Amino acid sequence: MRYSISLPQLDVDGFDADGFKAYARRAEELGFEAGWTLEQTIGAEPLIAPLELLSYAAACTTRLRLGVAVLVTSLHDPLQLASSATAVDRLSHGRLDLGVAPGGGFRRFDAFGVEPRTFISSFTEGLELMKAAWSDDERVTFHGRFRDVDDLPIEPKPVQRPHPPIWFGGTAPAALARAVRLGDSFLGAGSSTTETFASVAATVRRELDAQGKDAARFTVGKRVYLMVDDDAGRARERVVAGLHRKYGGMRGIEDVPVSGTPDDVAAGLRAVVAAGAEMILLNPLGDGVAEDREQMERLAAEVLPQVG
Repeated sequence: MRYSISLPQLDVDGFDADGFKAYARRAEELGFEAGWTLEQTIGAEPLIAPLELLSYAAACTTRLRLGVAVLVTSLHDPLQLASSATAVDRLSHGRLDLGVAPGGGFRRFDAFGVEPRTFISSFTEGLELMKAAWSDDERVTFHGRFRDVDDLPIEPKPVQRPHPPIWFGGTAPAALARAVRLGDSFLGAGSSTTETFASVAATVRRELDAQGKDAARFTVGKRVYLMVDDDAGRARERVVAGLHRKYGGMRGIEDVPVSGTPDDVAAGLRAVVAAGAEMILLNPLGDGVAEDREQMERLAAEVLPQVG
């Protein structure tokens, strides 16, 4: 099993630079594969923007891969986003993992000047243009439905070739087929239950077979919101509070986390592995860097040895 950890993004009373640096370096020392962020451009939770935070994390670490899951790329300009991703990849010397998604019907497309009726097409074309910008071609020509580009010089290119690994999310069958067709890996959402993830992972693997893709080269992962506490009831209260801070009153959100004693959390993570995860992104829901650091230490010392 491969384990990653979320990077603290909360900025309530000012960015805790020393705490963040210590957290990122400790995650590296503990052997986590990657540190991940998420995107929330519109929302009540005060989160530092993901790619900008990954640039900061790149300067604090040397080995830890740096991920974001997911960027709703239909709300971004493709060439500008490609340039930002390239910057993180170069500043980290080739450690970026890039999660993308078109978004759903609940998104505030109007706030970004995006037409809701065409956001899927815009997303797909935008990703194609991003890949063209990352290609070895020094000048890019691209004629699409939404973008018309002729002989543009685009430098520099990402360190990772042909581009940073592209992770997809989603649950609908069409979205999963798109993930296999266009992506390199899949990450199940933290806001989905283990049971939902089991069904999604099975669909992804059927799609890999149907599309003739090598399953050994396509990672299936899952973000897991969690909380470890010696008092199982208190763990539940803490994790639910964190979920409400992040998602408000989103229907079904209280069904998704793993929480409890170290034994309880280990059992919950074993269920995620059994459901089909090859990589688990552990996402503690503390109210600051100190709580997340305490959770990371307990996960590494008391939980993961029980999972394998």
